[in-house]
Amino acid sequence: MRIFIFFTAFLLLFFSLHYLFYSRVIKKLLVSDGTKRTFIFFLWLNFIFNILYVLGRYTDLIPNTLYYLFSLSLGITLVIFLYLVLHEVLNLFHKTLKTVDPTKRAFIKKSADGAMLALSTSYVTAGAYEGMKEPVVNVVKLGSFDFSIVQISDLHIGGLIDRDFVKASVEKINALKPDIVCITGDIIDTALEGVKETVLELTHIQARHGIYYILGNHEYFHQPFKIIEFIKSTNITLLLNENIQIDALQLNIVGVTDRIGYRTKVLIPDIHKAFKGCQSTYKTILLAHQPKFIEELGSYVPELILSGHTHGGQIWPFEYLVRLQQPYIKGLHTLPNGSQIYVNSGIGFWGPPMRLGSQAEIAYIV
Repeated sequence: MRIFIFFTAFLLLFFSLHYLFYSRVIKKLLVSDGTKRTFIFFLWLNFIFNILYVLGRYTDLIPNTLYYLFSLSLGITLVIFLYLVLHEVLNLFHKTLKTVDPTKRAFIKKSADGAMLALSTSYVTAGAYEGMKEPVVNVVKLGSFDFSIVQISDLHIGGLIDRDFVKASVEKINALKPDIVCITGDIIDTALEGVKETVLELTHIQARHGIYYILGNHEYFHQPFKIIEFIKSTNITLLLNENIQIDALQLNIVGVTDRIGYRTKVLIPDIHKAFKGCQSTYKTILLAHQPKFIEELGSYVPELILSGHTHGGQIWPFEYLVRLQQPYIKGLHTLPNGSQIYVNSGIGFWGPPMRLGSQAEIAYIV
């Protein structure tokens, strides 16, 4: 039922955007009828690809090459939304030119439409190009620790994030020879049954003192208790509102479940339970998927908080929407209580295989 509701809402929203683009933009273009028909054909083809993208998330029958095109159509739909917003602003300006000679008004409109189409094409091309790049290793220097940490987040395994991608990422991580590896949620973004072998590639990570993982919000969408049971059968330590001590490093690692648990009423985050039993003389790292969790710290002052969730905004200018919900988007920040938080931009992506104004990353904290 939940999938049906999501699919219906998705269909209505994206149909509305495409219809508005047809009625507000294409119909009013000062071009030949043949050119308009071409635009209309590609517009509705993009909408069909949107539908196939969603259907492709629940089947492995679609080859990756086709699925890439279907995924890219989602990015084009985001551009359609931005185009509509800017188009309406320009339309208001055009209405102020009523006293201008009609020939000049037509020239201004044609020029604006041409510029908008060129800008949109450049936007999609640049976003797709950045989205194809391999994750970079971002070195983060902290004075608090005398050991190394690798953090990855937001793999979103499923669809285009396949076994080869995960295997290559694991090789990059192992080359860094980290003391510990922290995975801050959203590793799975489809039914577990179809991606078990891909997830198991993460068990080949070599870290002297272990691999530590917390749930992100996307695990809650795909039978989280099955995921928990599966992860507990591997060498990856899953922290569910609990902590573990690494005596050799004099370190507490604390992990909380995701804030979406408040809405789903399962696996609800509990910071007091998570910190219970921590060694008071040890330094502490808190793993919390969403940066917003800092609002729940209370009197707890971990030296370092590792988060993800935001994808660094993934595609500009949507990072400004993320800023409405999250206190930090990416990078290292110092909180008023003295704690530091590092927000990972994510090693994978969600939705369209595009990035603009953000990089897929592996954080190497030294």
